[in-house]
Amino acid sequence: MRYSAIRKMDVANGKGIRVSIFVQGCEFHCKNCFNSDTWSFSGGKEFNDDIINEVLELGSKDYIAGLSILGGEPLHPTNINGVTLLAKKWKEKYPEKNIWLWTGFLFEDKKNEEIMQYLDVLVDGQYVDELHDFRLKWKGSANQRVIDVKETLLKNEIIITE
Repeated sequence: MRYSAIRKMDVANGKGIRVSIFVQGCEFHCKNCFNSDTWSFSGGKEFNDDIINEVLELGSKDYIAGLSILGGEPLHPTNINGVTLLAKKWKEKYPEKNIWLWTGFLFEDKKNEEIMQYLDVLVDGQYVDELHDFRLKWKGSANQRVIDVKETLLKNEIIITE
């Protein structure tokens, strides 16, 4: 797995001040993607234990509300193991801090993946340029969903959150 960037204090990708990591590599190639520089699986930098430790250290600040994982495509087979390990370690160290993840996959297609037990919010669905609306919160196009993962898994039905 590779990653494109880490933001130490991000206020655009989830509620509160967050640490954000952008993974490298995506096969969806959505028209007018805001992050097309992350499409290449060979770009960016190597993701390893040092990067996990860096992200965990950044999360130690009291003002950090959580971790945001974006891309590229975090749930692509090339990335999912590294992303799952990061999410697991984050939750072990900061059980009170949430994790948000953006993916082009649908929840229904990934609900049985281990990572779901660590996520609090999942923004799912590919970006569709024709459905873009600047007024949408946390998502780029109207087809995407902002899902409360814990409640969704508990009730076995999609629970939308803000």
